[in-house]
Amino acid sequence: MTPAELSRTVRHAVRRAVEDDALPGPVPDRVEIERPRPGGSGDYATGIALRLAGPAGRPPREVAEILRARVASAPGAEGAVERVEITGPGFLNFTLAPGSRERPRVELVRTVLREGRRYGHGDALAGTTARFAPAAEERADLWTRTVVALLHSQGADADVVPGAAETLRVTHAPAGRDLFLRLGPDAARWALLRPAAHDRPYTGPELLVQRESNPLFRVRYAYARARALERGARQLRLTPGYEGSEPAHTDLLTALGDHPGVLEAAARLRAPDRLARHLEHTAEAFLRFQETARPLPLGDEKPSAAHRSRLALAVATGAVLAGGLSLLGIDAPEHL
Repeated sequence: MTPAELSRTVRHAVRRAVEDDALPGPVPDRVEIERPRPGGSGDYATGIALRLAGPAGRPPREVAEILRARVASAPGAEGAVERVEITGPGFLNFTLAPGSRERPRVELVRTVLREGRRYGHGDALAGTTARFAPAAEERADLWTRTVVALLHSQGADADVVPGAAETLRVTHAPAGRDLFLRLGPDAARWALLRPAAHDRPYTGPELLVQRESNPLFRVRYAYARARALERGARQLRLTPGYEGSEPAHTDLLTALGDHPGVLEAAARLRAPDRLARHLEHTAEAFLRFQETARPLPLGDEKPSAAHRSRLALAVATGAVLAGGLSLLGIDAPEHL
């Protein structure tokens, strides 16, 4: 069971509770699934009960109890969710059945390999229409055009139209033309899109430093490393093929699995900074992965299923990083 599947399962439990008059409506559009926080347990957790407690006029743990009773009978839960516990102020914690962990990992990586840079694109916002007023200021203009690209990735009908009612506002806008001349288009875009709309962008020279302390370099370096592994694999006639035959690299798999939800949230909330931060997290998970696992055989070592699985993770990561950078309008160079 993937986080997205678990989200749908919990949302169905919420709908059941509303239909049974155990909780007031409406049913939320999406249920956020995350890793358990300190003091939690299991594989995944959600704070949906805390979110619903206020409108319901009930303590969060009581809401969590209402939902726990309905999760077990929700579609997809049988045979996949082994245990549901309540921890802290009202978090629902899910322990997946052993057999339900391996299959989603394999399907996830194969999906990324199949869809490539368009992995995470879909129709989550199909039927949505968004019209934005043009922005004269450079950061607001870039923010608006990037949001339009994100909305298109989710199937929405979006455009910039003179006289439109919706205006995207950002604060602390530096001089755009000077910034692009000084940093170049990629670093300038990162500087303006990485901070949240209300935060002040950092526009100093460190954005051009070629070392891992620079987040933009780290993201692009991770992509370049993934592409280098692909080139090395071709020379060895090694093809990627994820079989889930070795211990899971949880952080990296979680980052890959979260990508579609991040794209949807970035589009829905008009927040490209969410995508930039997710790319940072994905790059960091990949760089840790390659330090602890060898995607390519060394010396006379023969290629194995483990090598093919690790290579598949590297190729999948490259696709996510390149696709995400493309939506931000930033180049993903194969060599750094």
